[in-house]
Amino acid sequence: MLYNVLKQLKITNGEKMPISEICNRDVIIIQREESAMEAAKLMRRHHVGNVIVIEEQSNVRKPIGIVTDRDLVVEIMATELDPSVITVGDIMVPKLVTVKESAGVFETIQYMRRNAVRRSPIIDDRGGLIGIVALDDLLQLLVEELADLAKLTSREIDKEIQQRP
Repeated sequence: MLYNVLKQLKITNGEKMPISEICNRDVIIIQREESAMEAAKLMRRHHVGNVIVIEEQSNVRKPIGIVTDRDLVVEIMATELDPSVITVGDIMVPKLVTVKESAGVFETIQYMRRNAVRRSPIIDDRGGLIGIVALDDLLQLLVEELADLAKLTSREIDKEIQQRP
């Protein structure tokens, strides 16, 4: 049944629902030269679990890495390094798994699963950052779709009771 819900997300009025429709466009960004401490402060201030490391290229903010709250714990705190000295570039995950804004929701889920990532920046055709999608966002969407399917089942029963008393 879940597979059918996922397949259903692929189609909306005969076309795939683009990931750009559900991605979060309020992305917290940081430069590679900034300190890990600054990354942690940004995460706390904005109540997020990651920051996207960007680089300006021809007036386009291109994502080049990601730093998560887990990176800060594992790379800085657990090794007792000074977060004010270590830069974001030192600890960022450099192999960033990005998704084009035109990719479908179903495609994005498959791509993130294949690459074992919980978060993925969404980019435009020039490689510019437009948003981010997280596992939590996708789970919320799936829960809403499953709830709609559950409502359909109860409506069918109500309809049958009315038509065949």
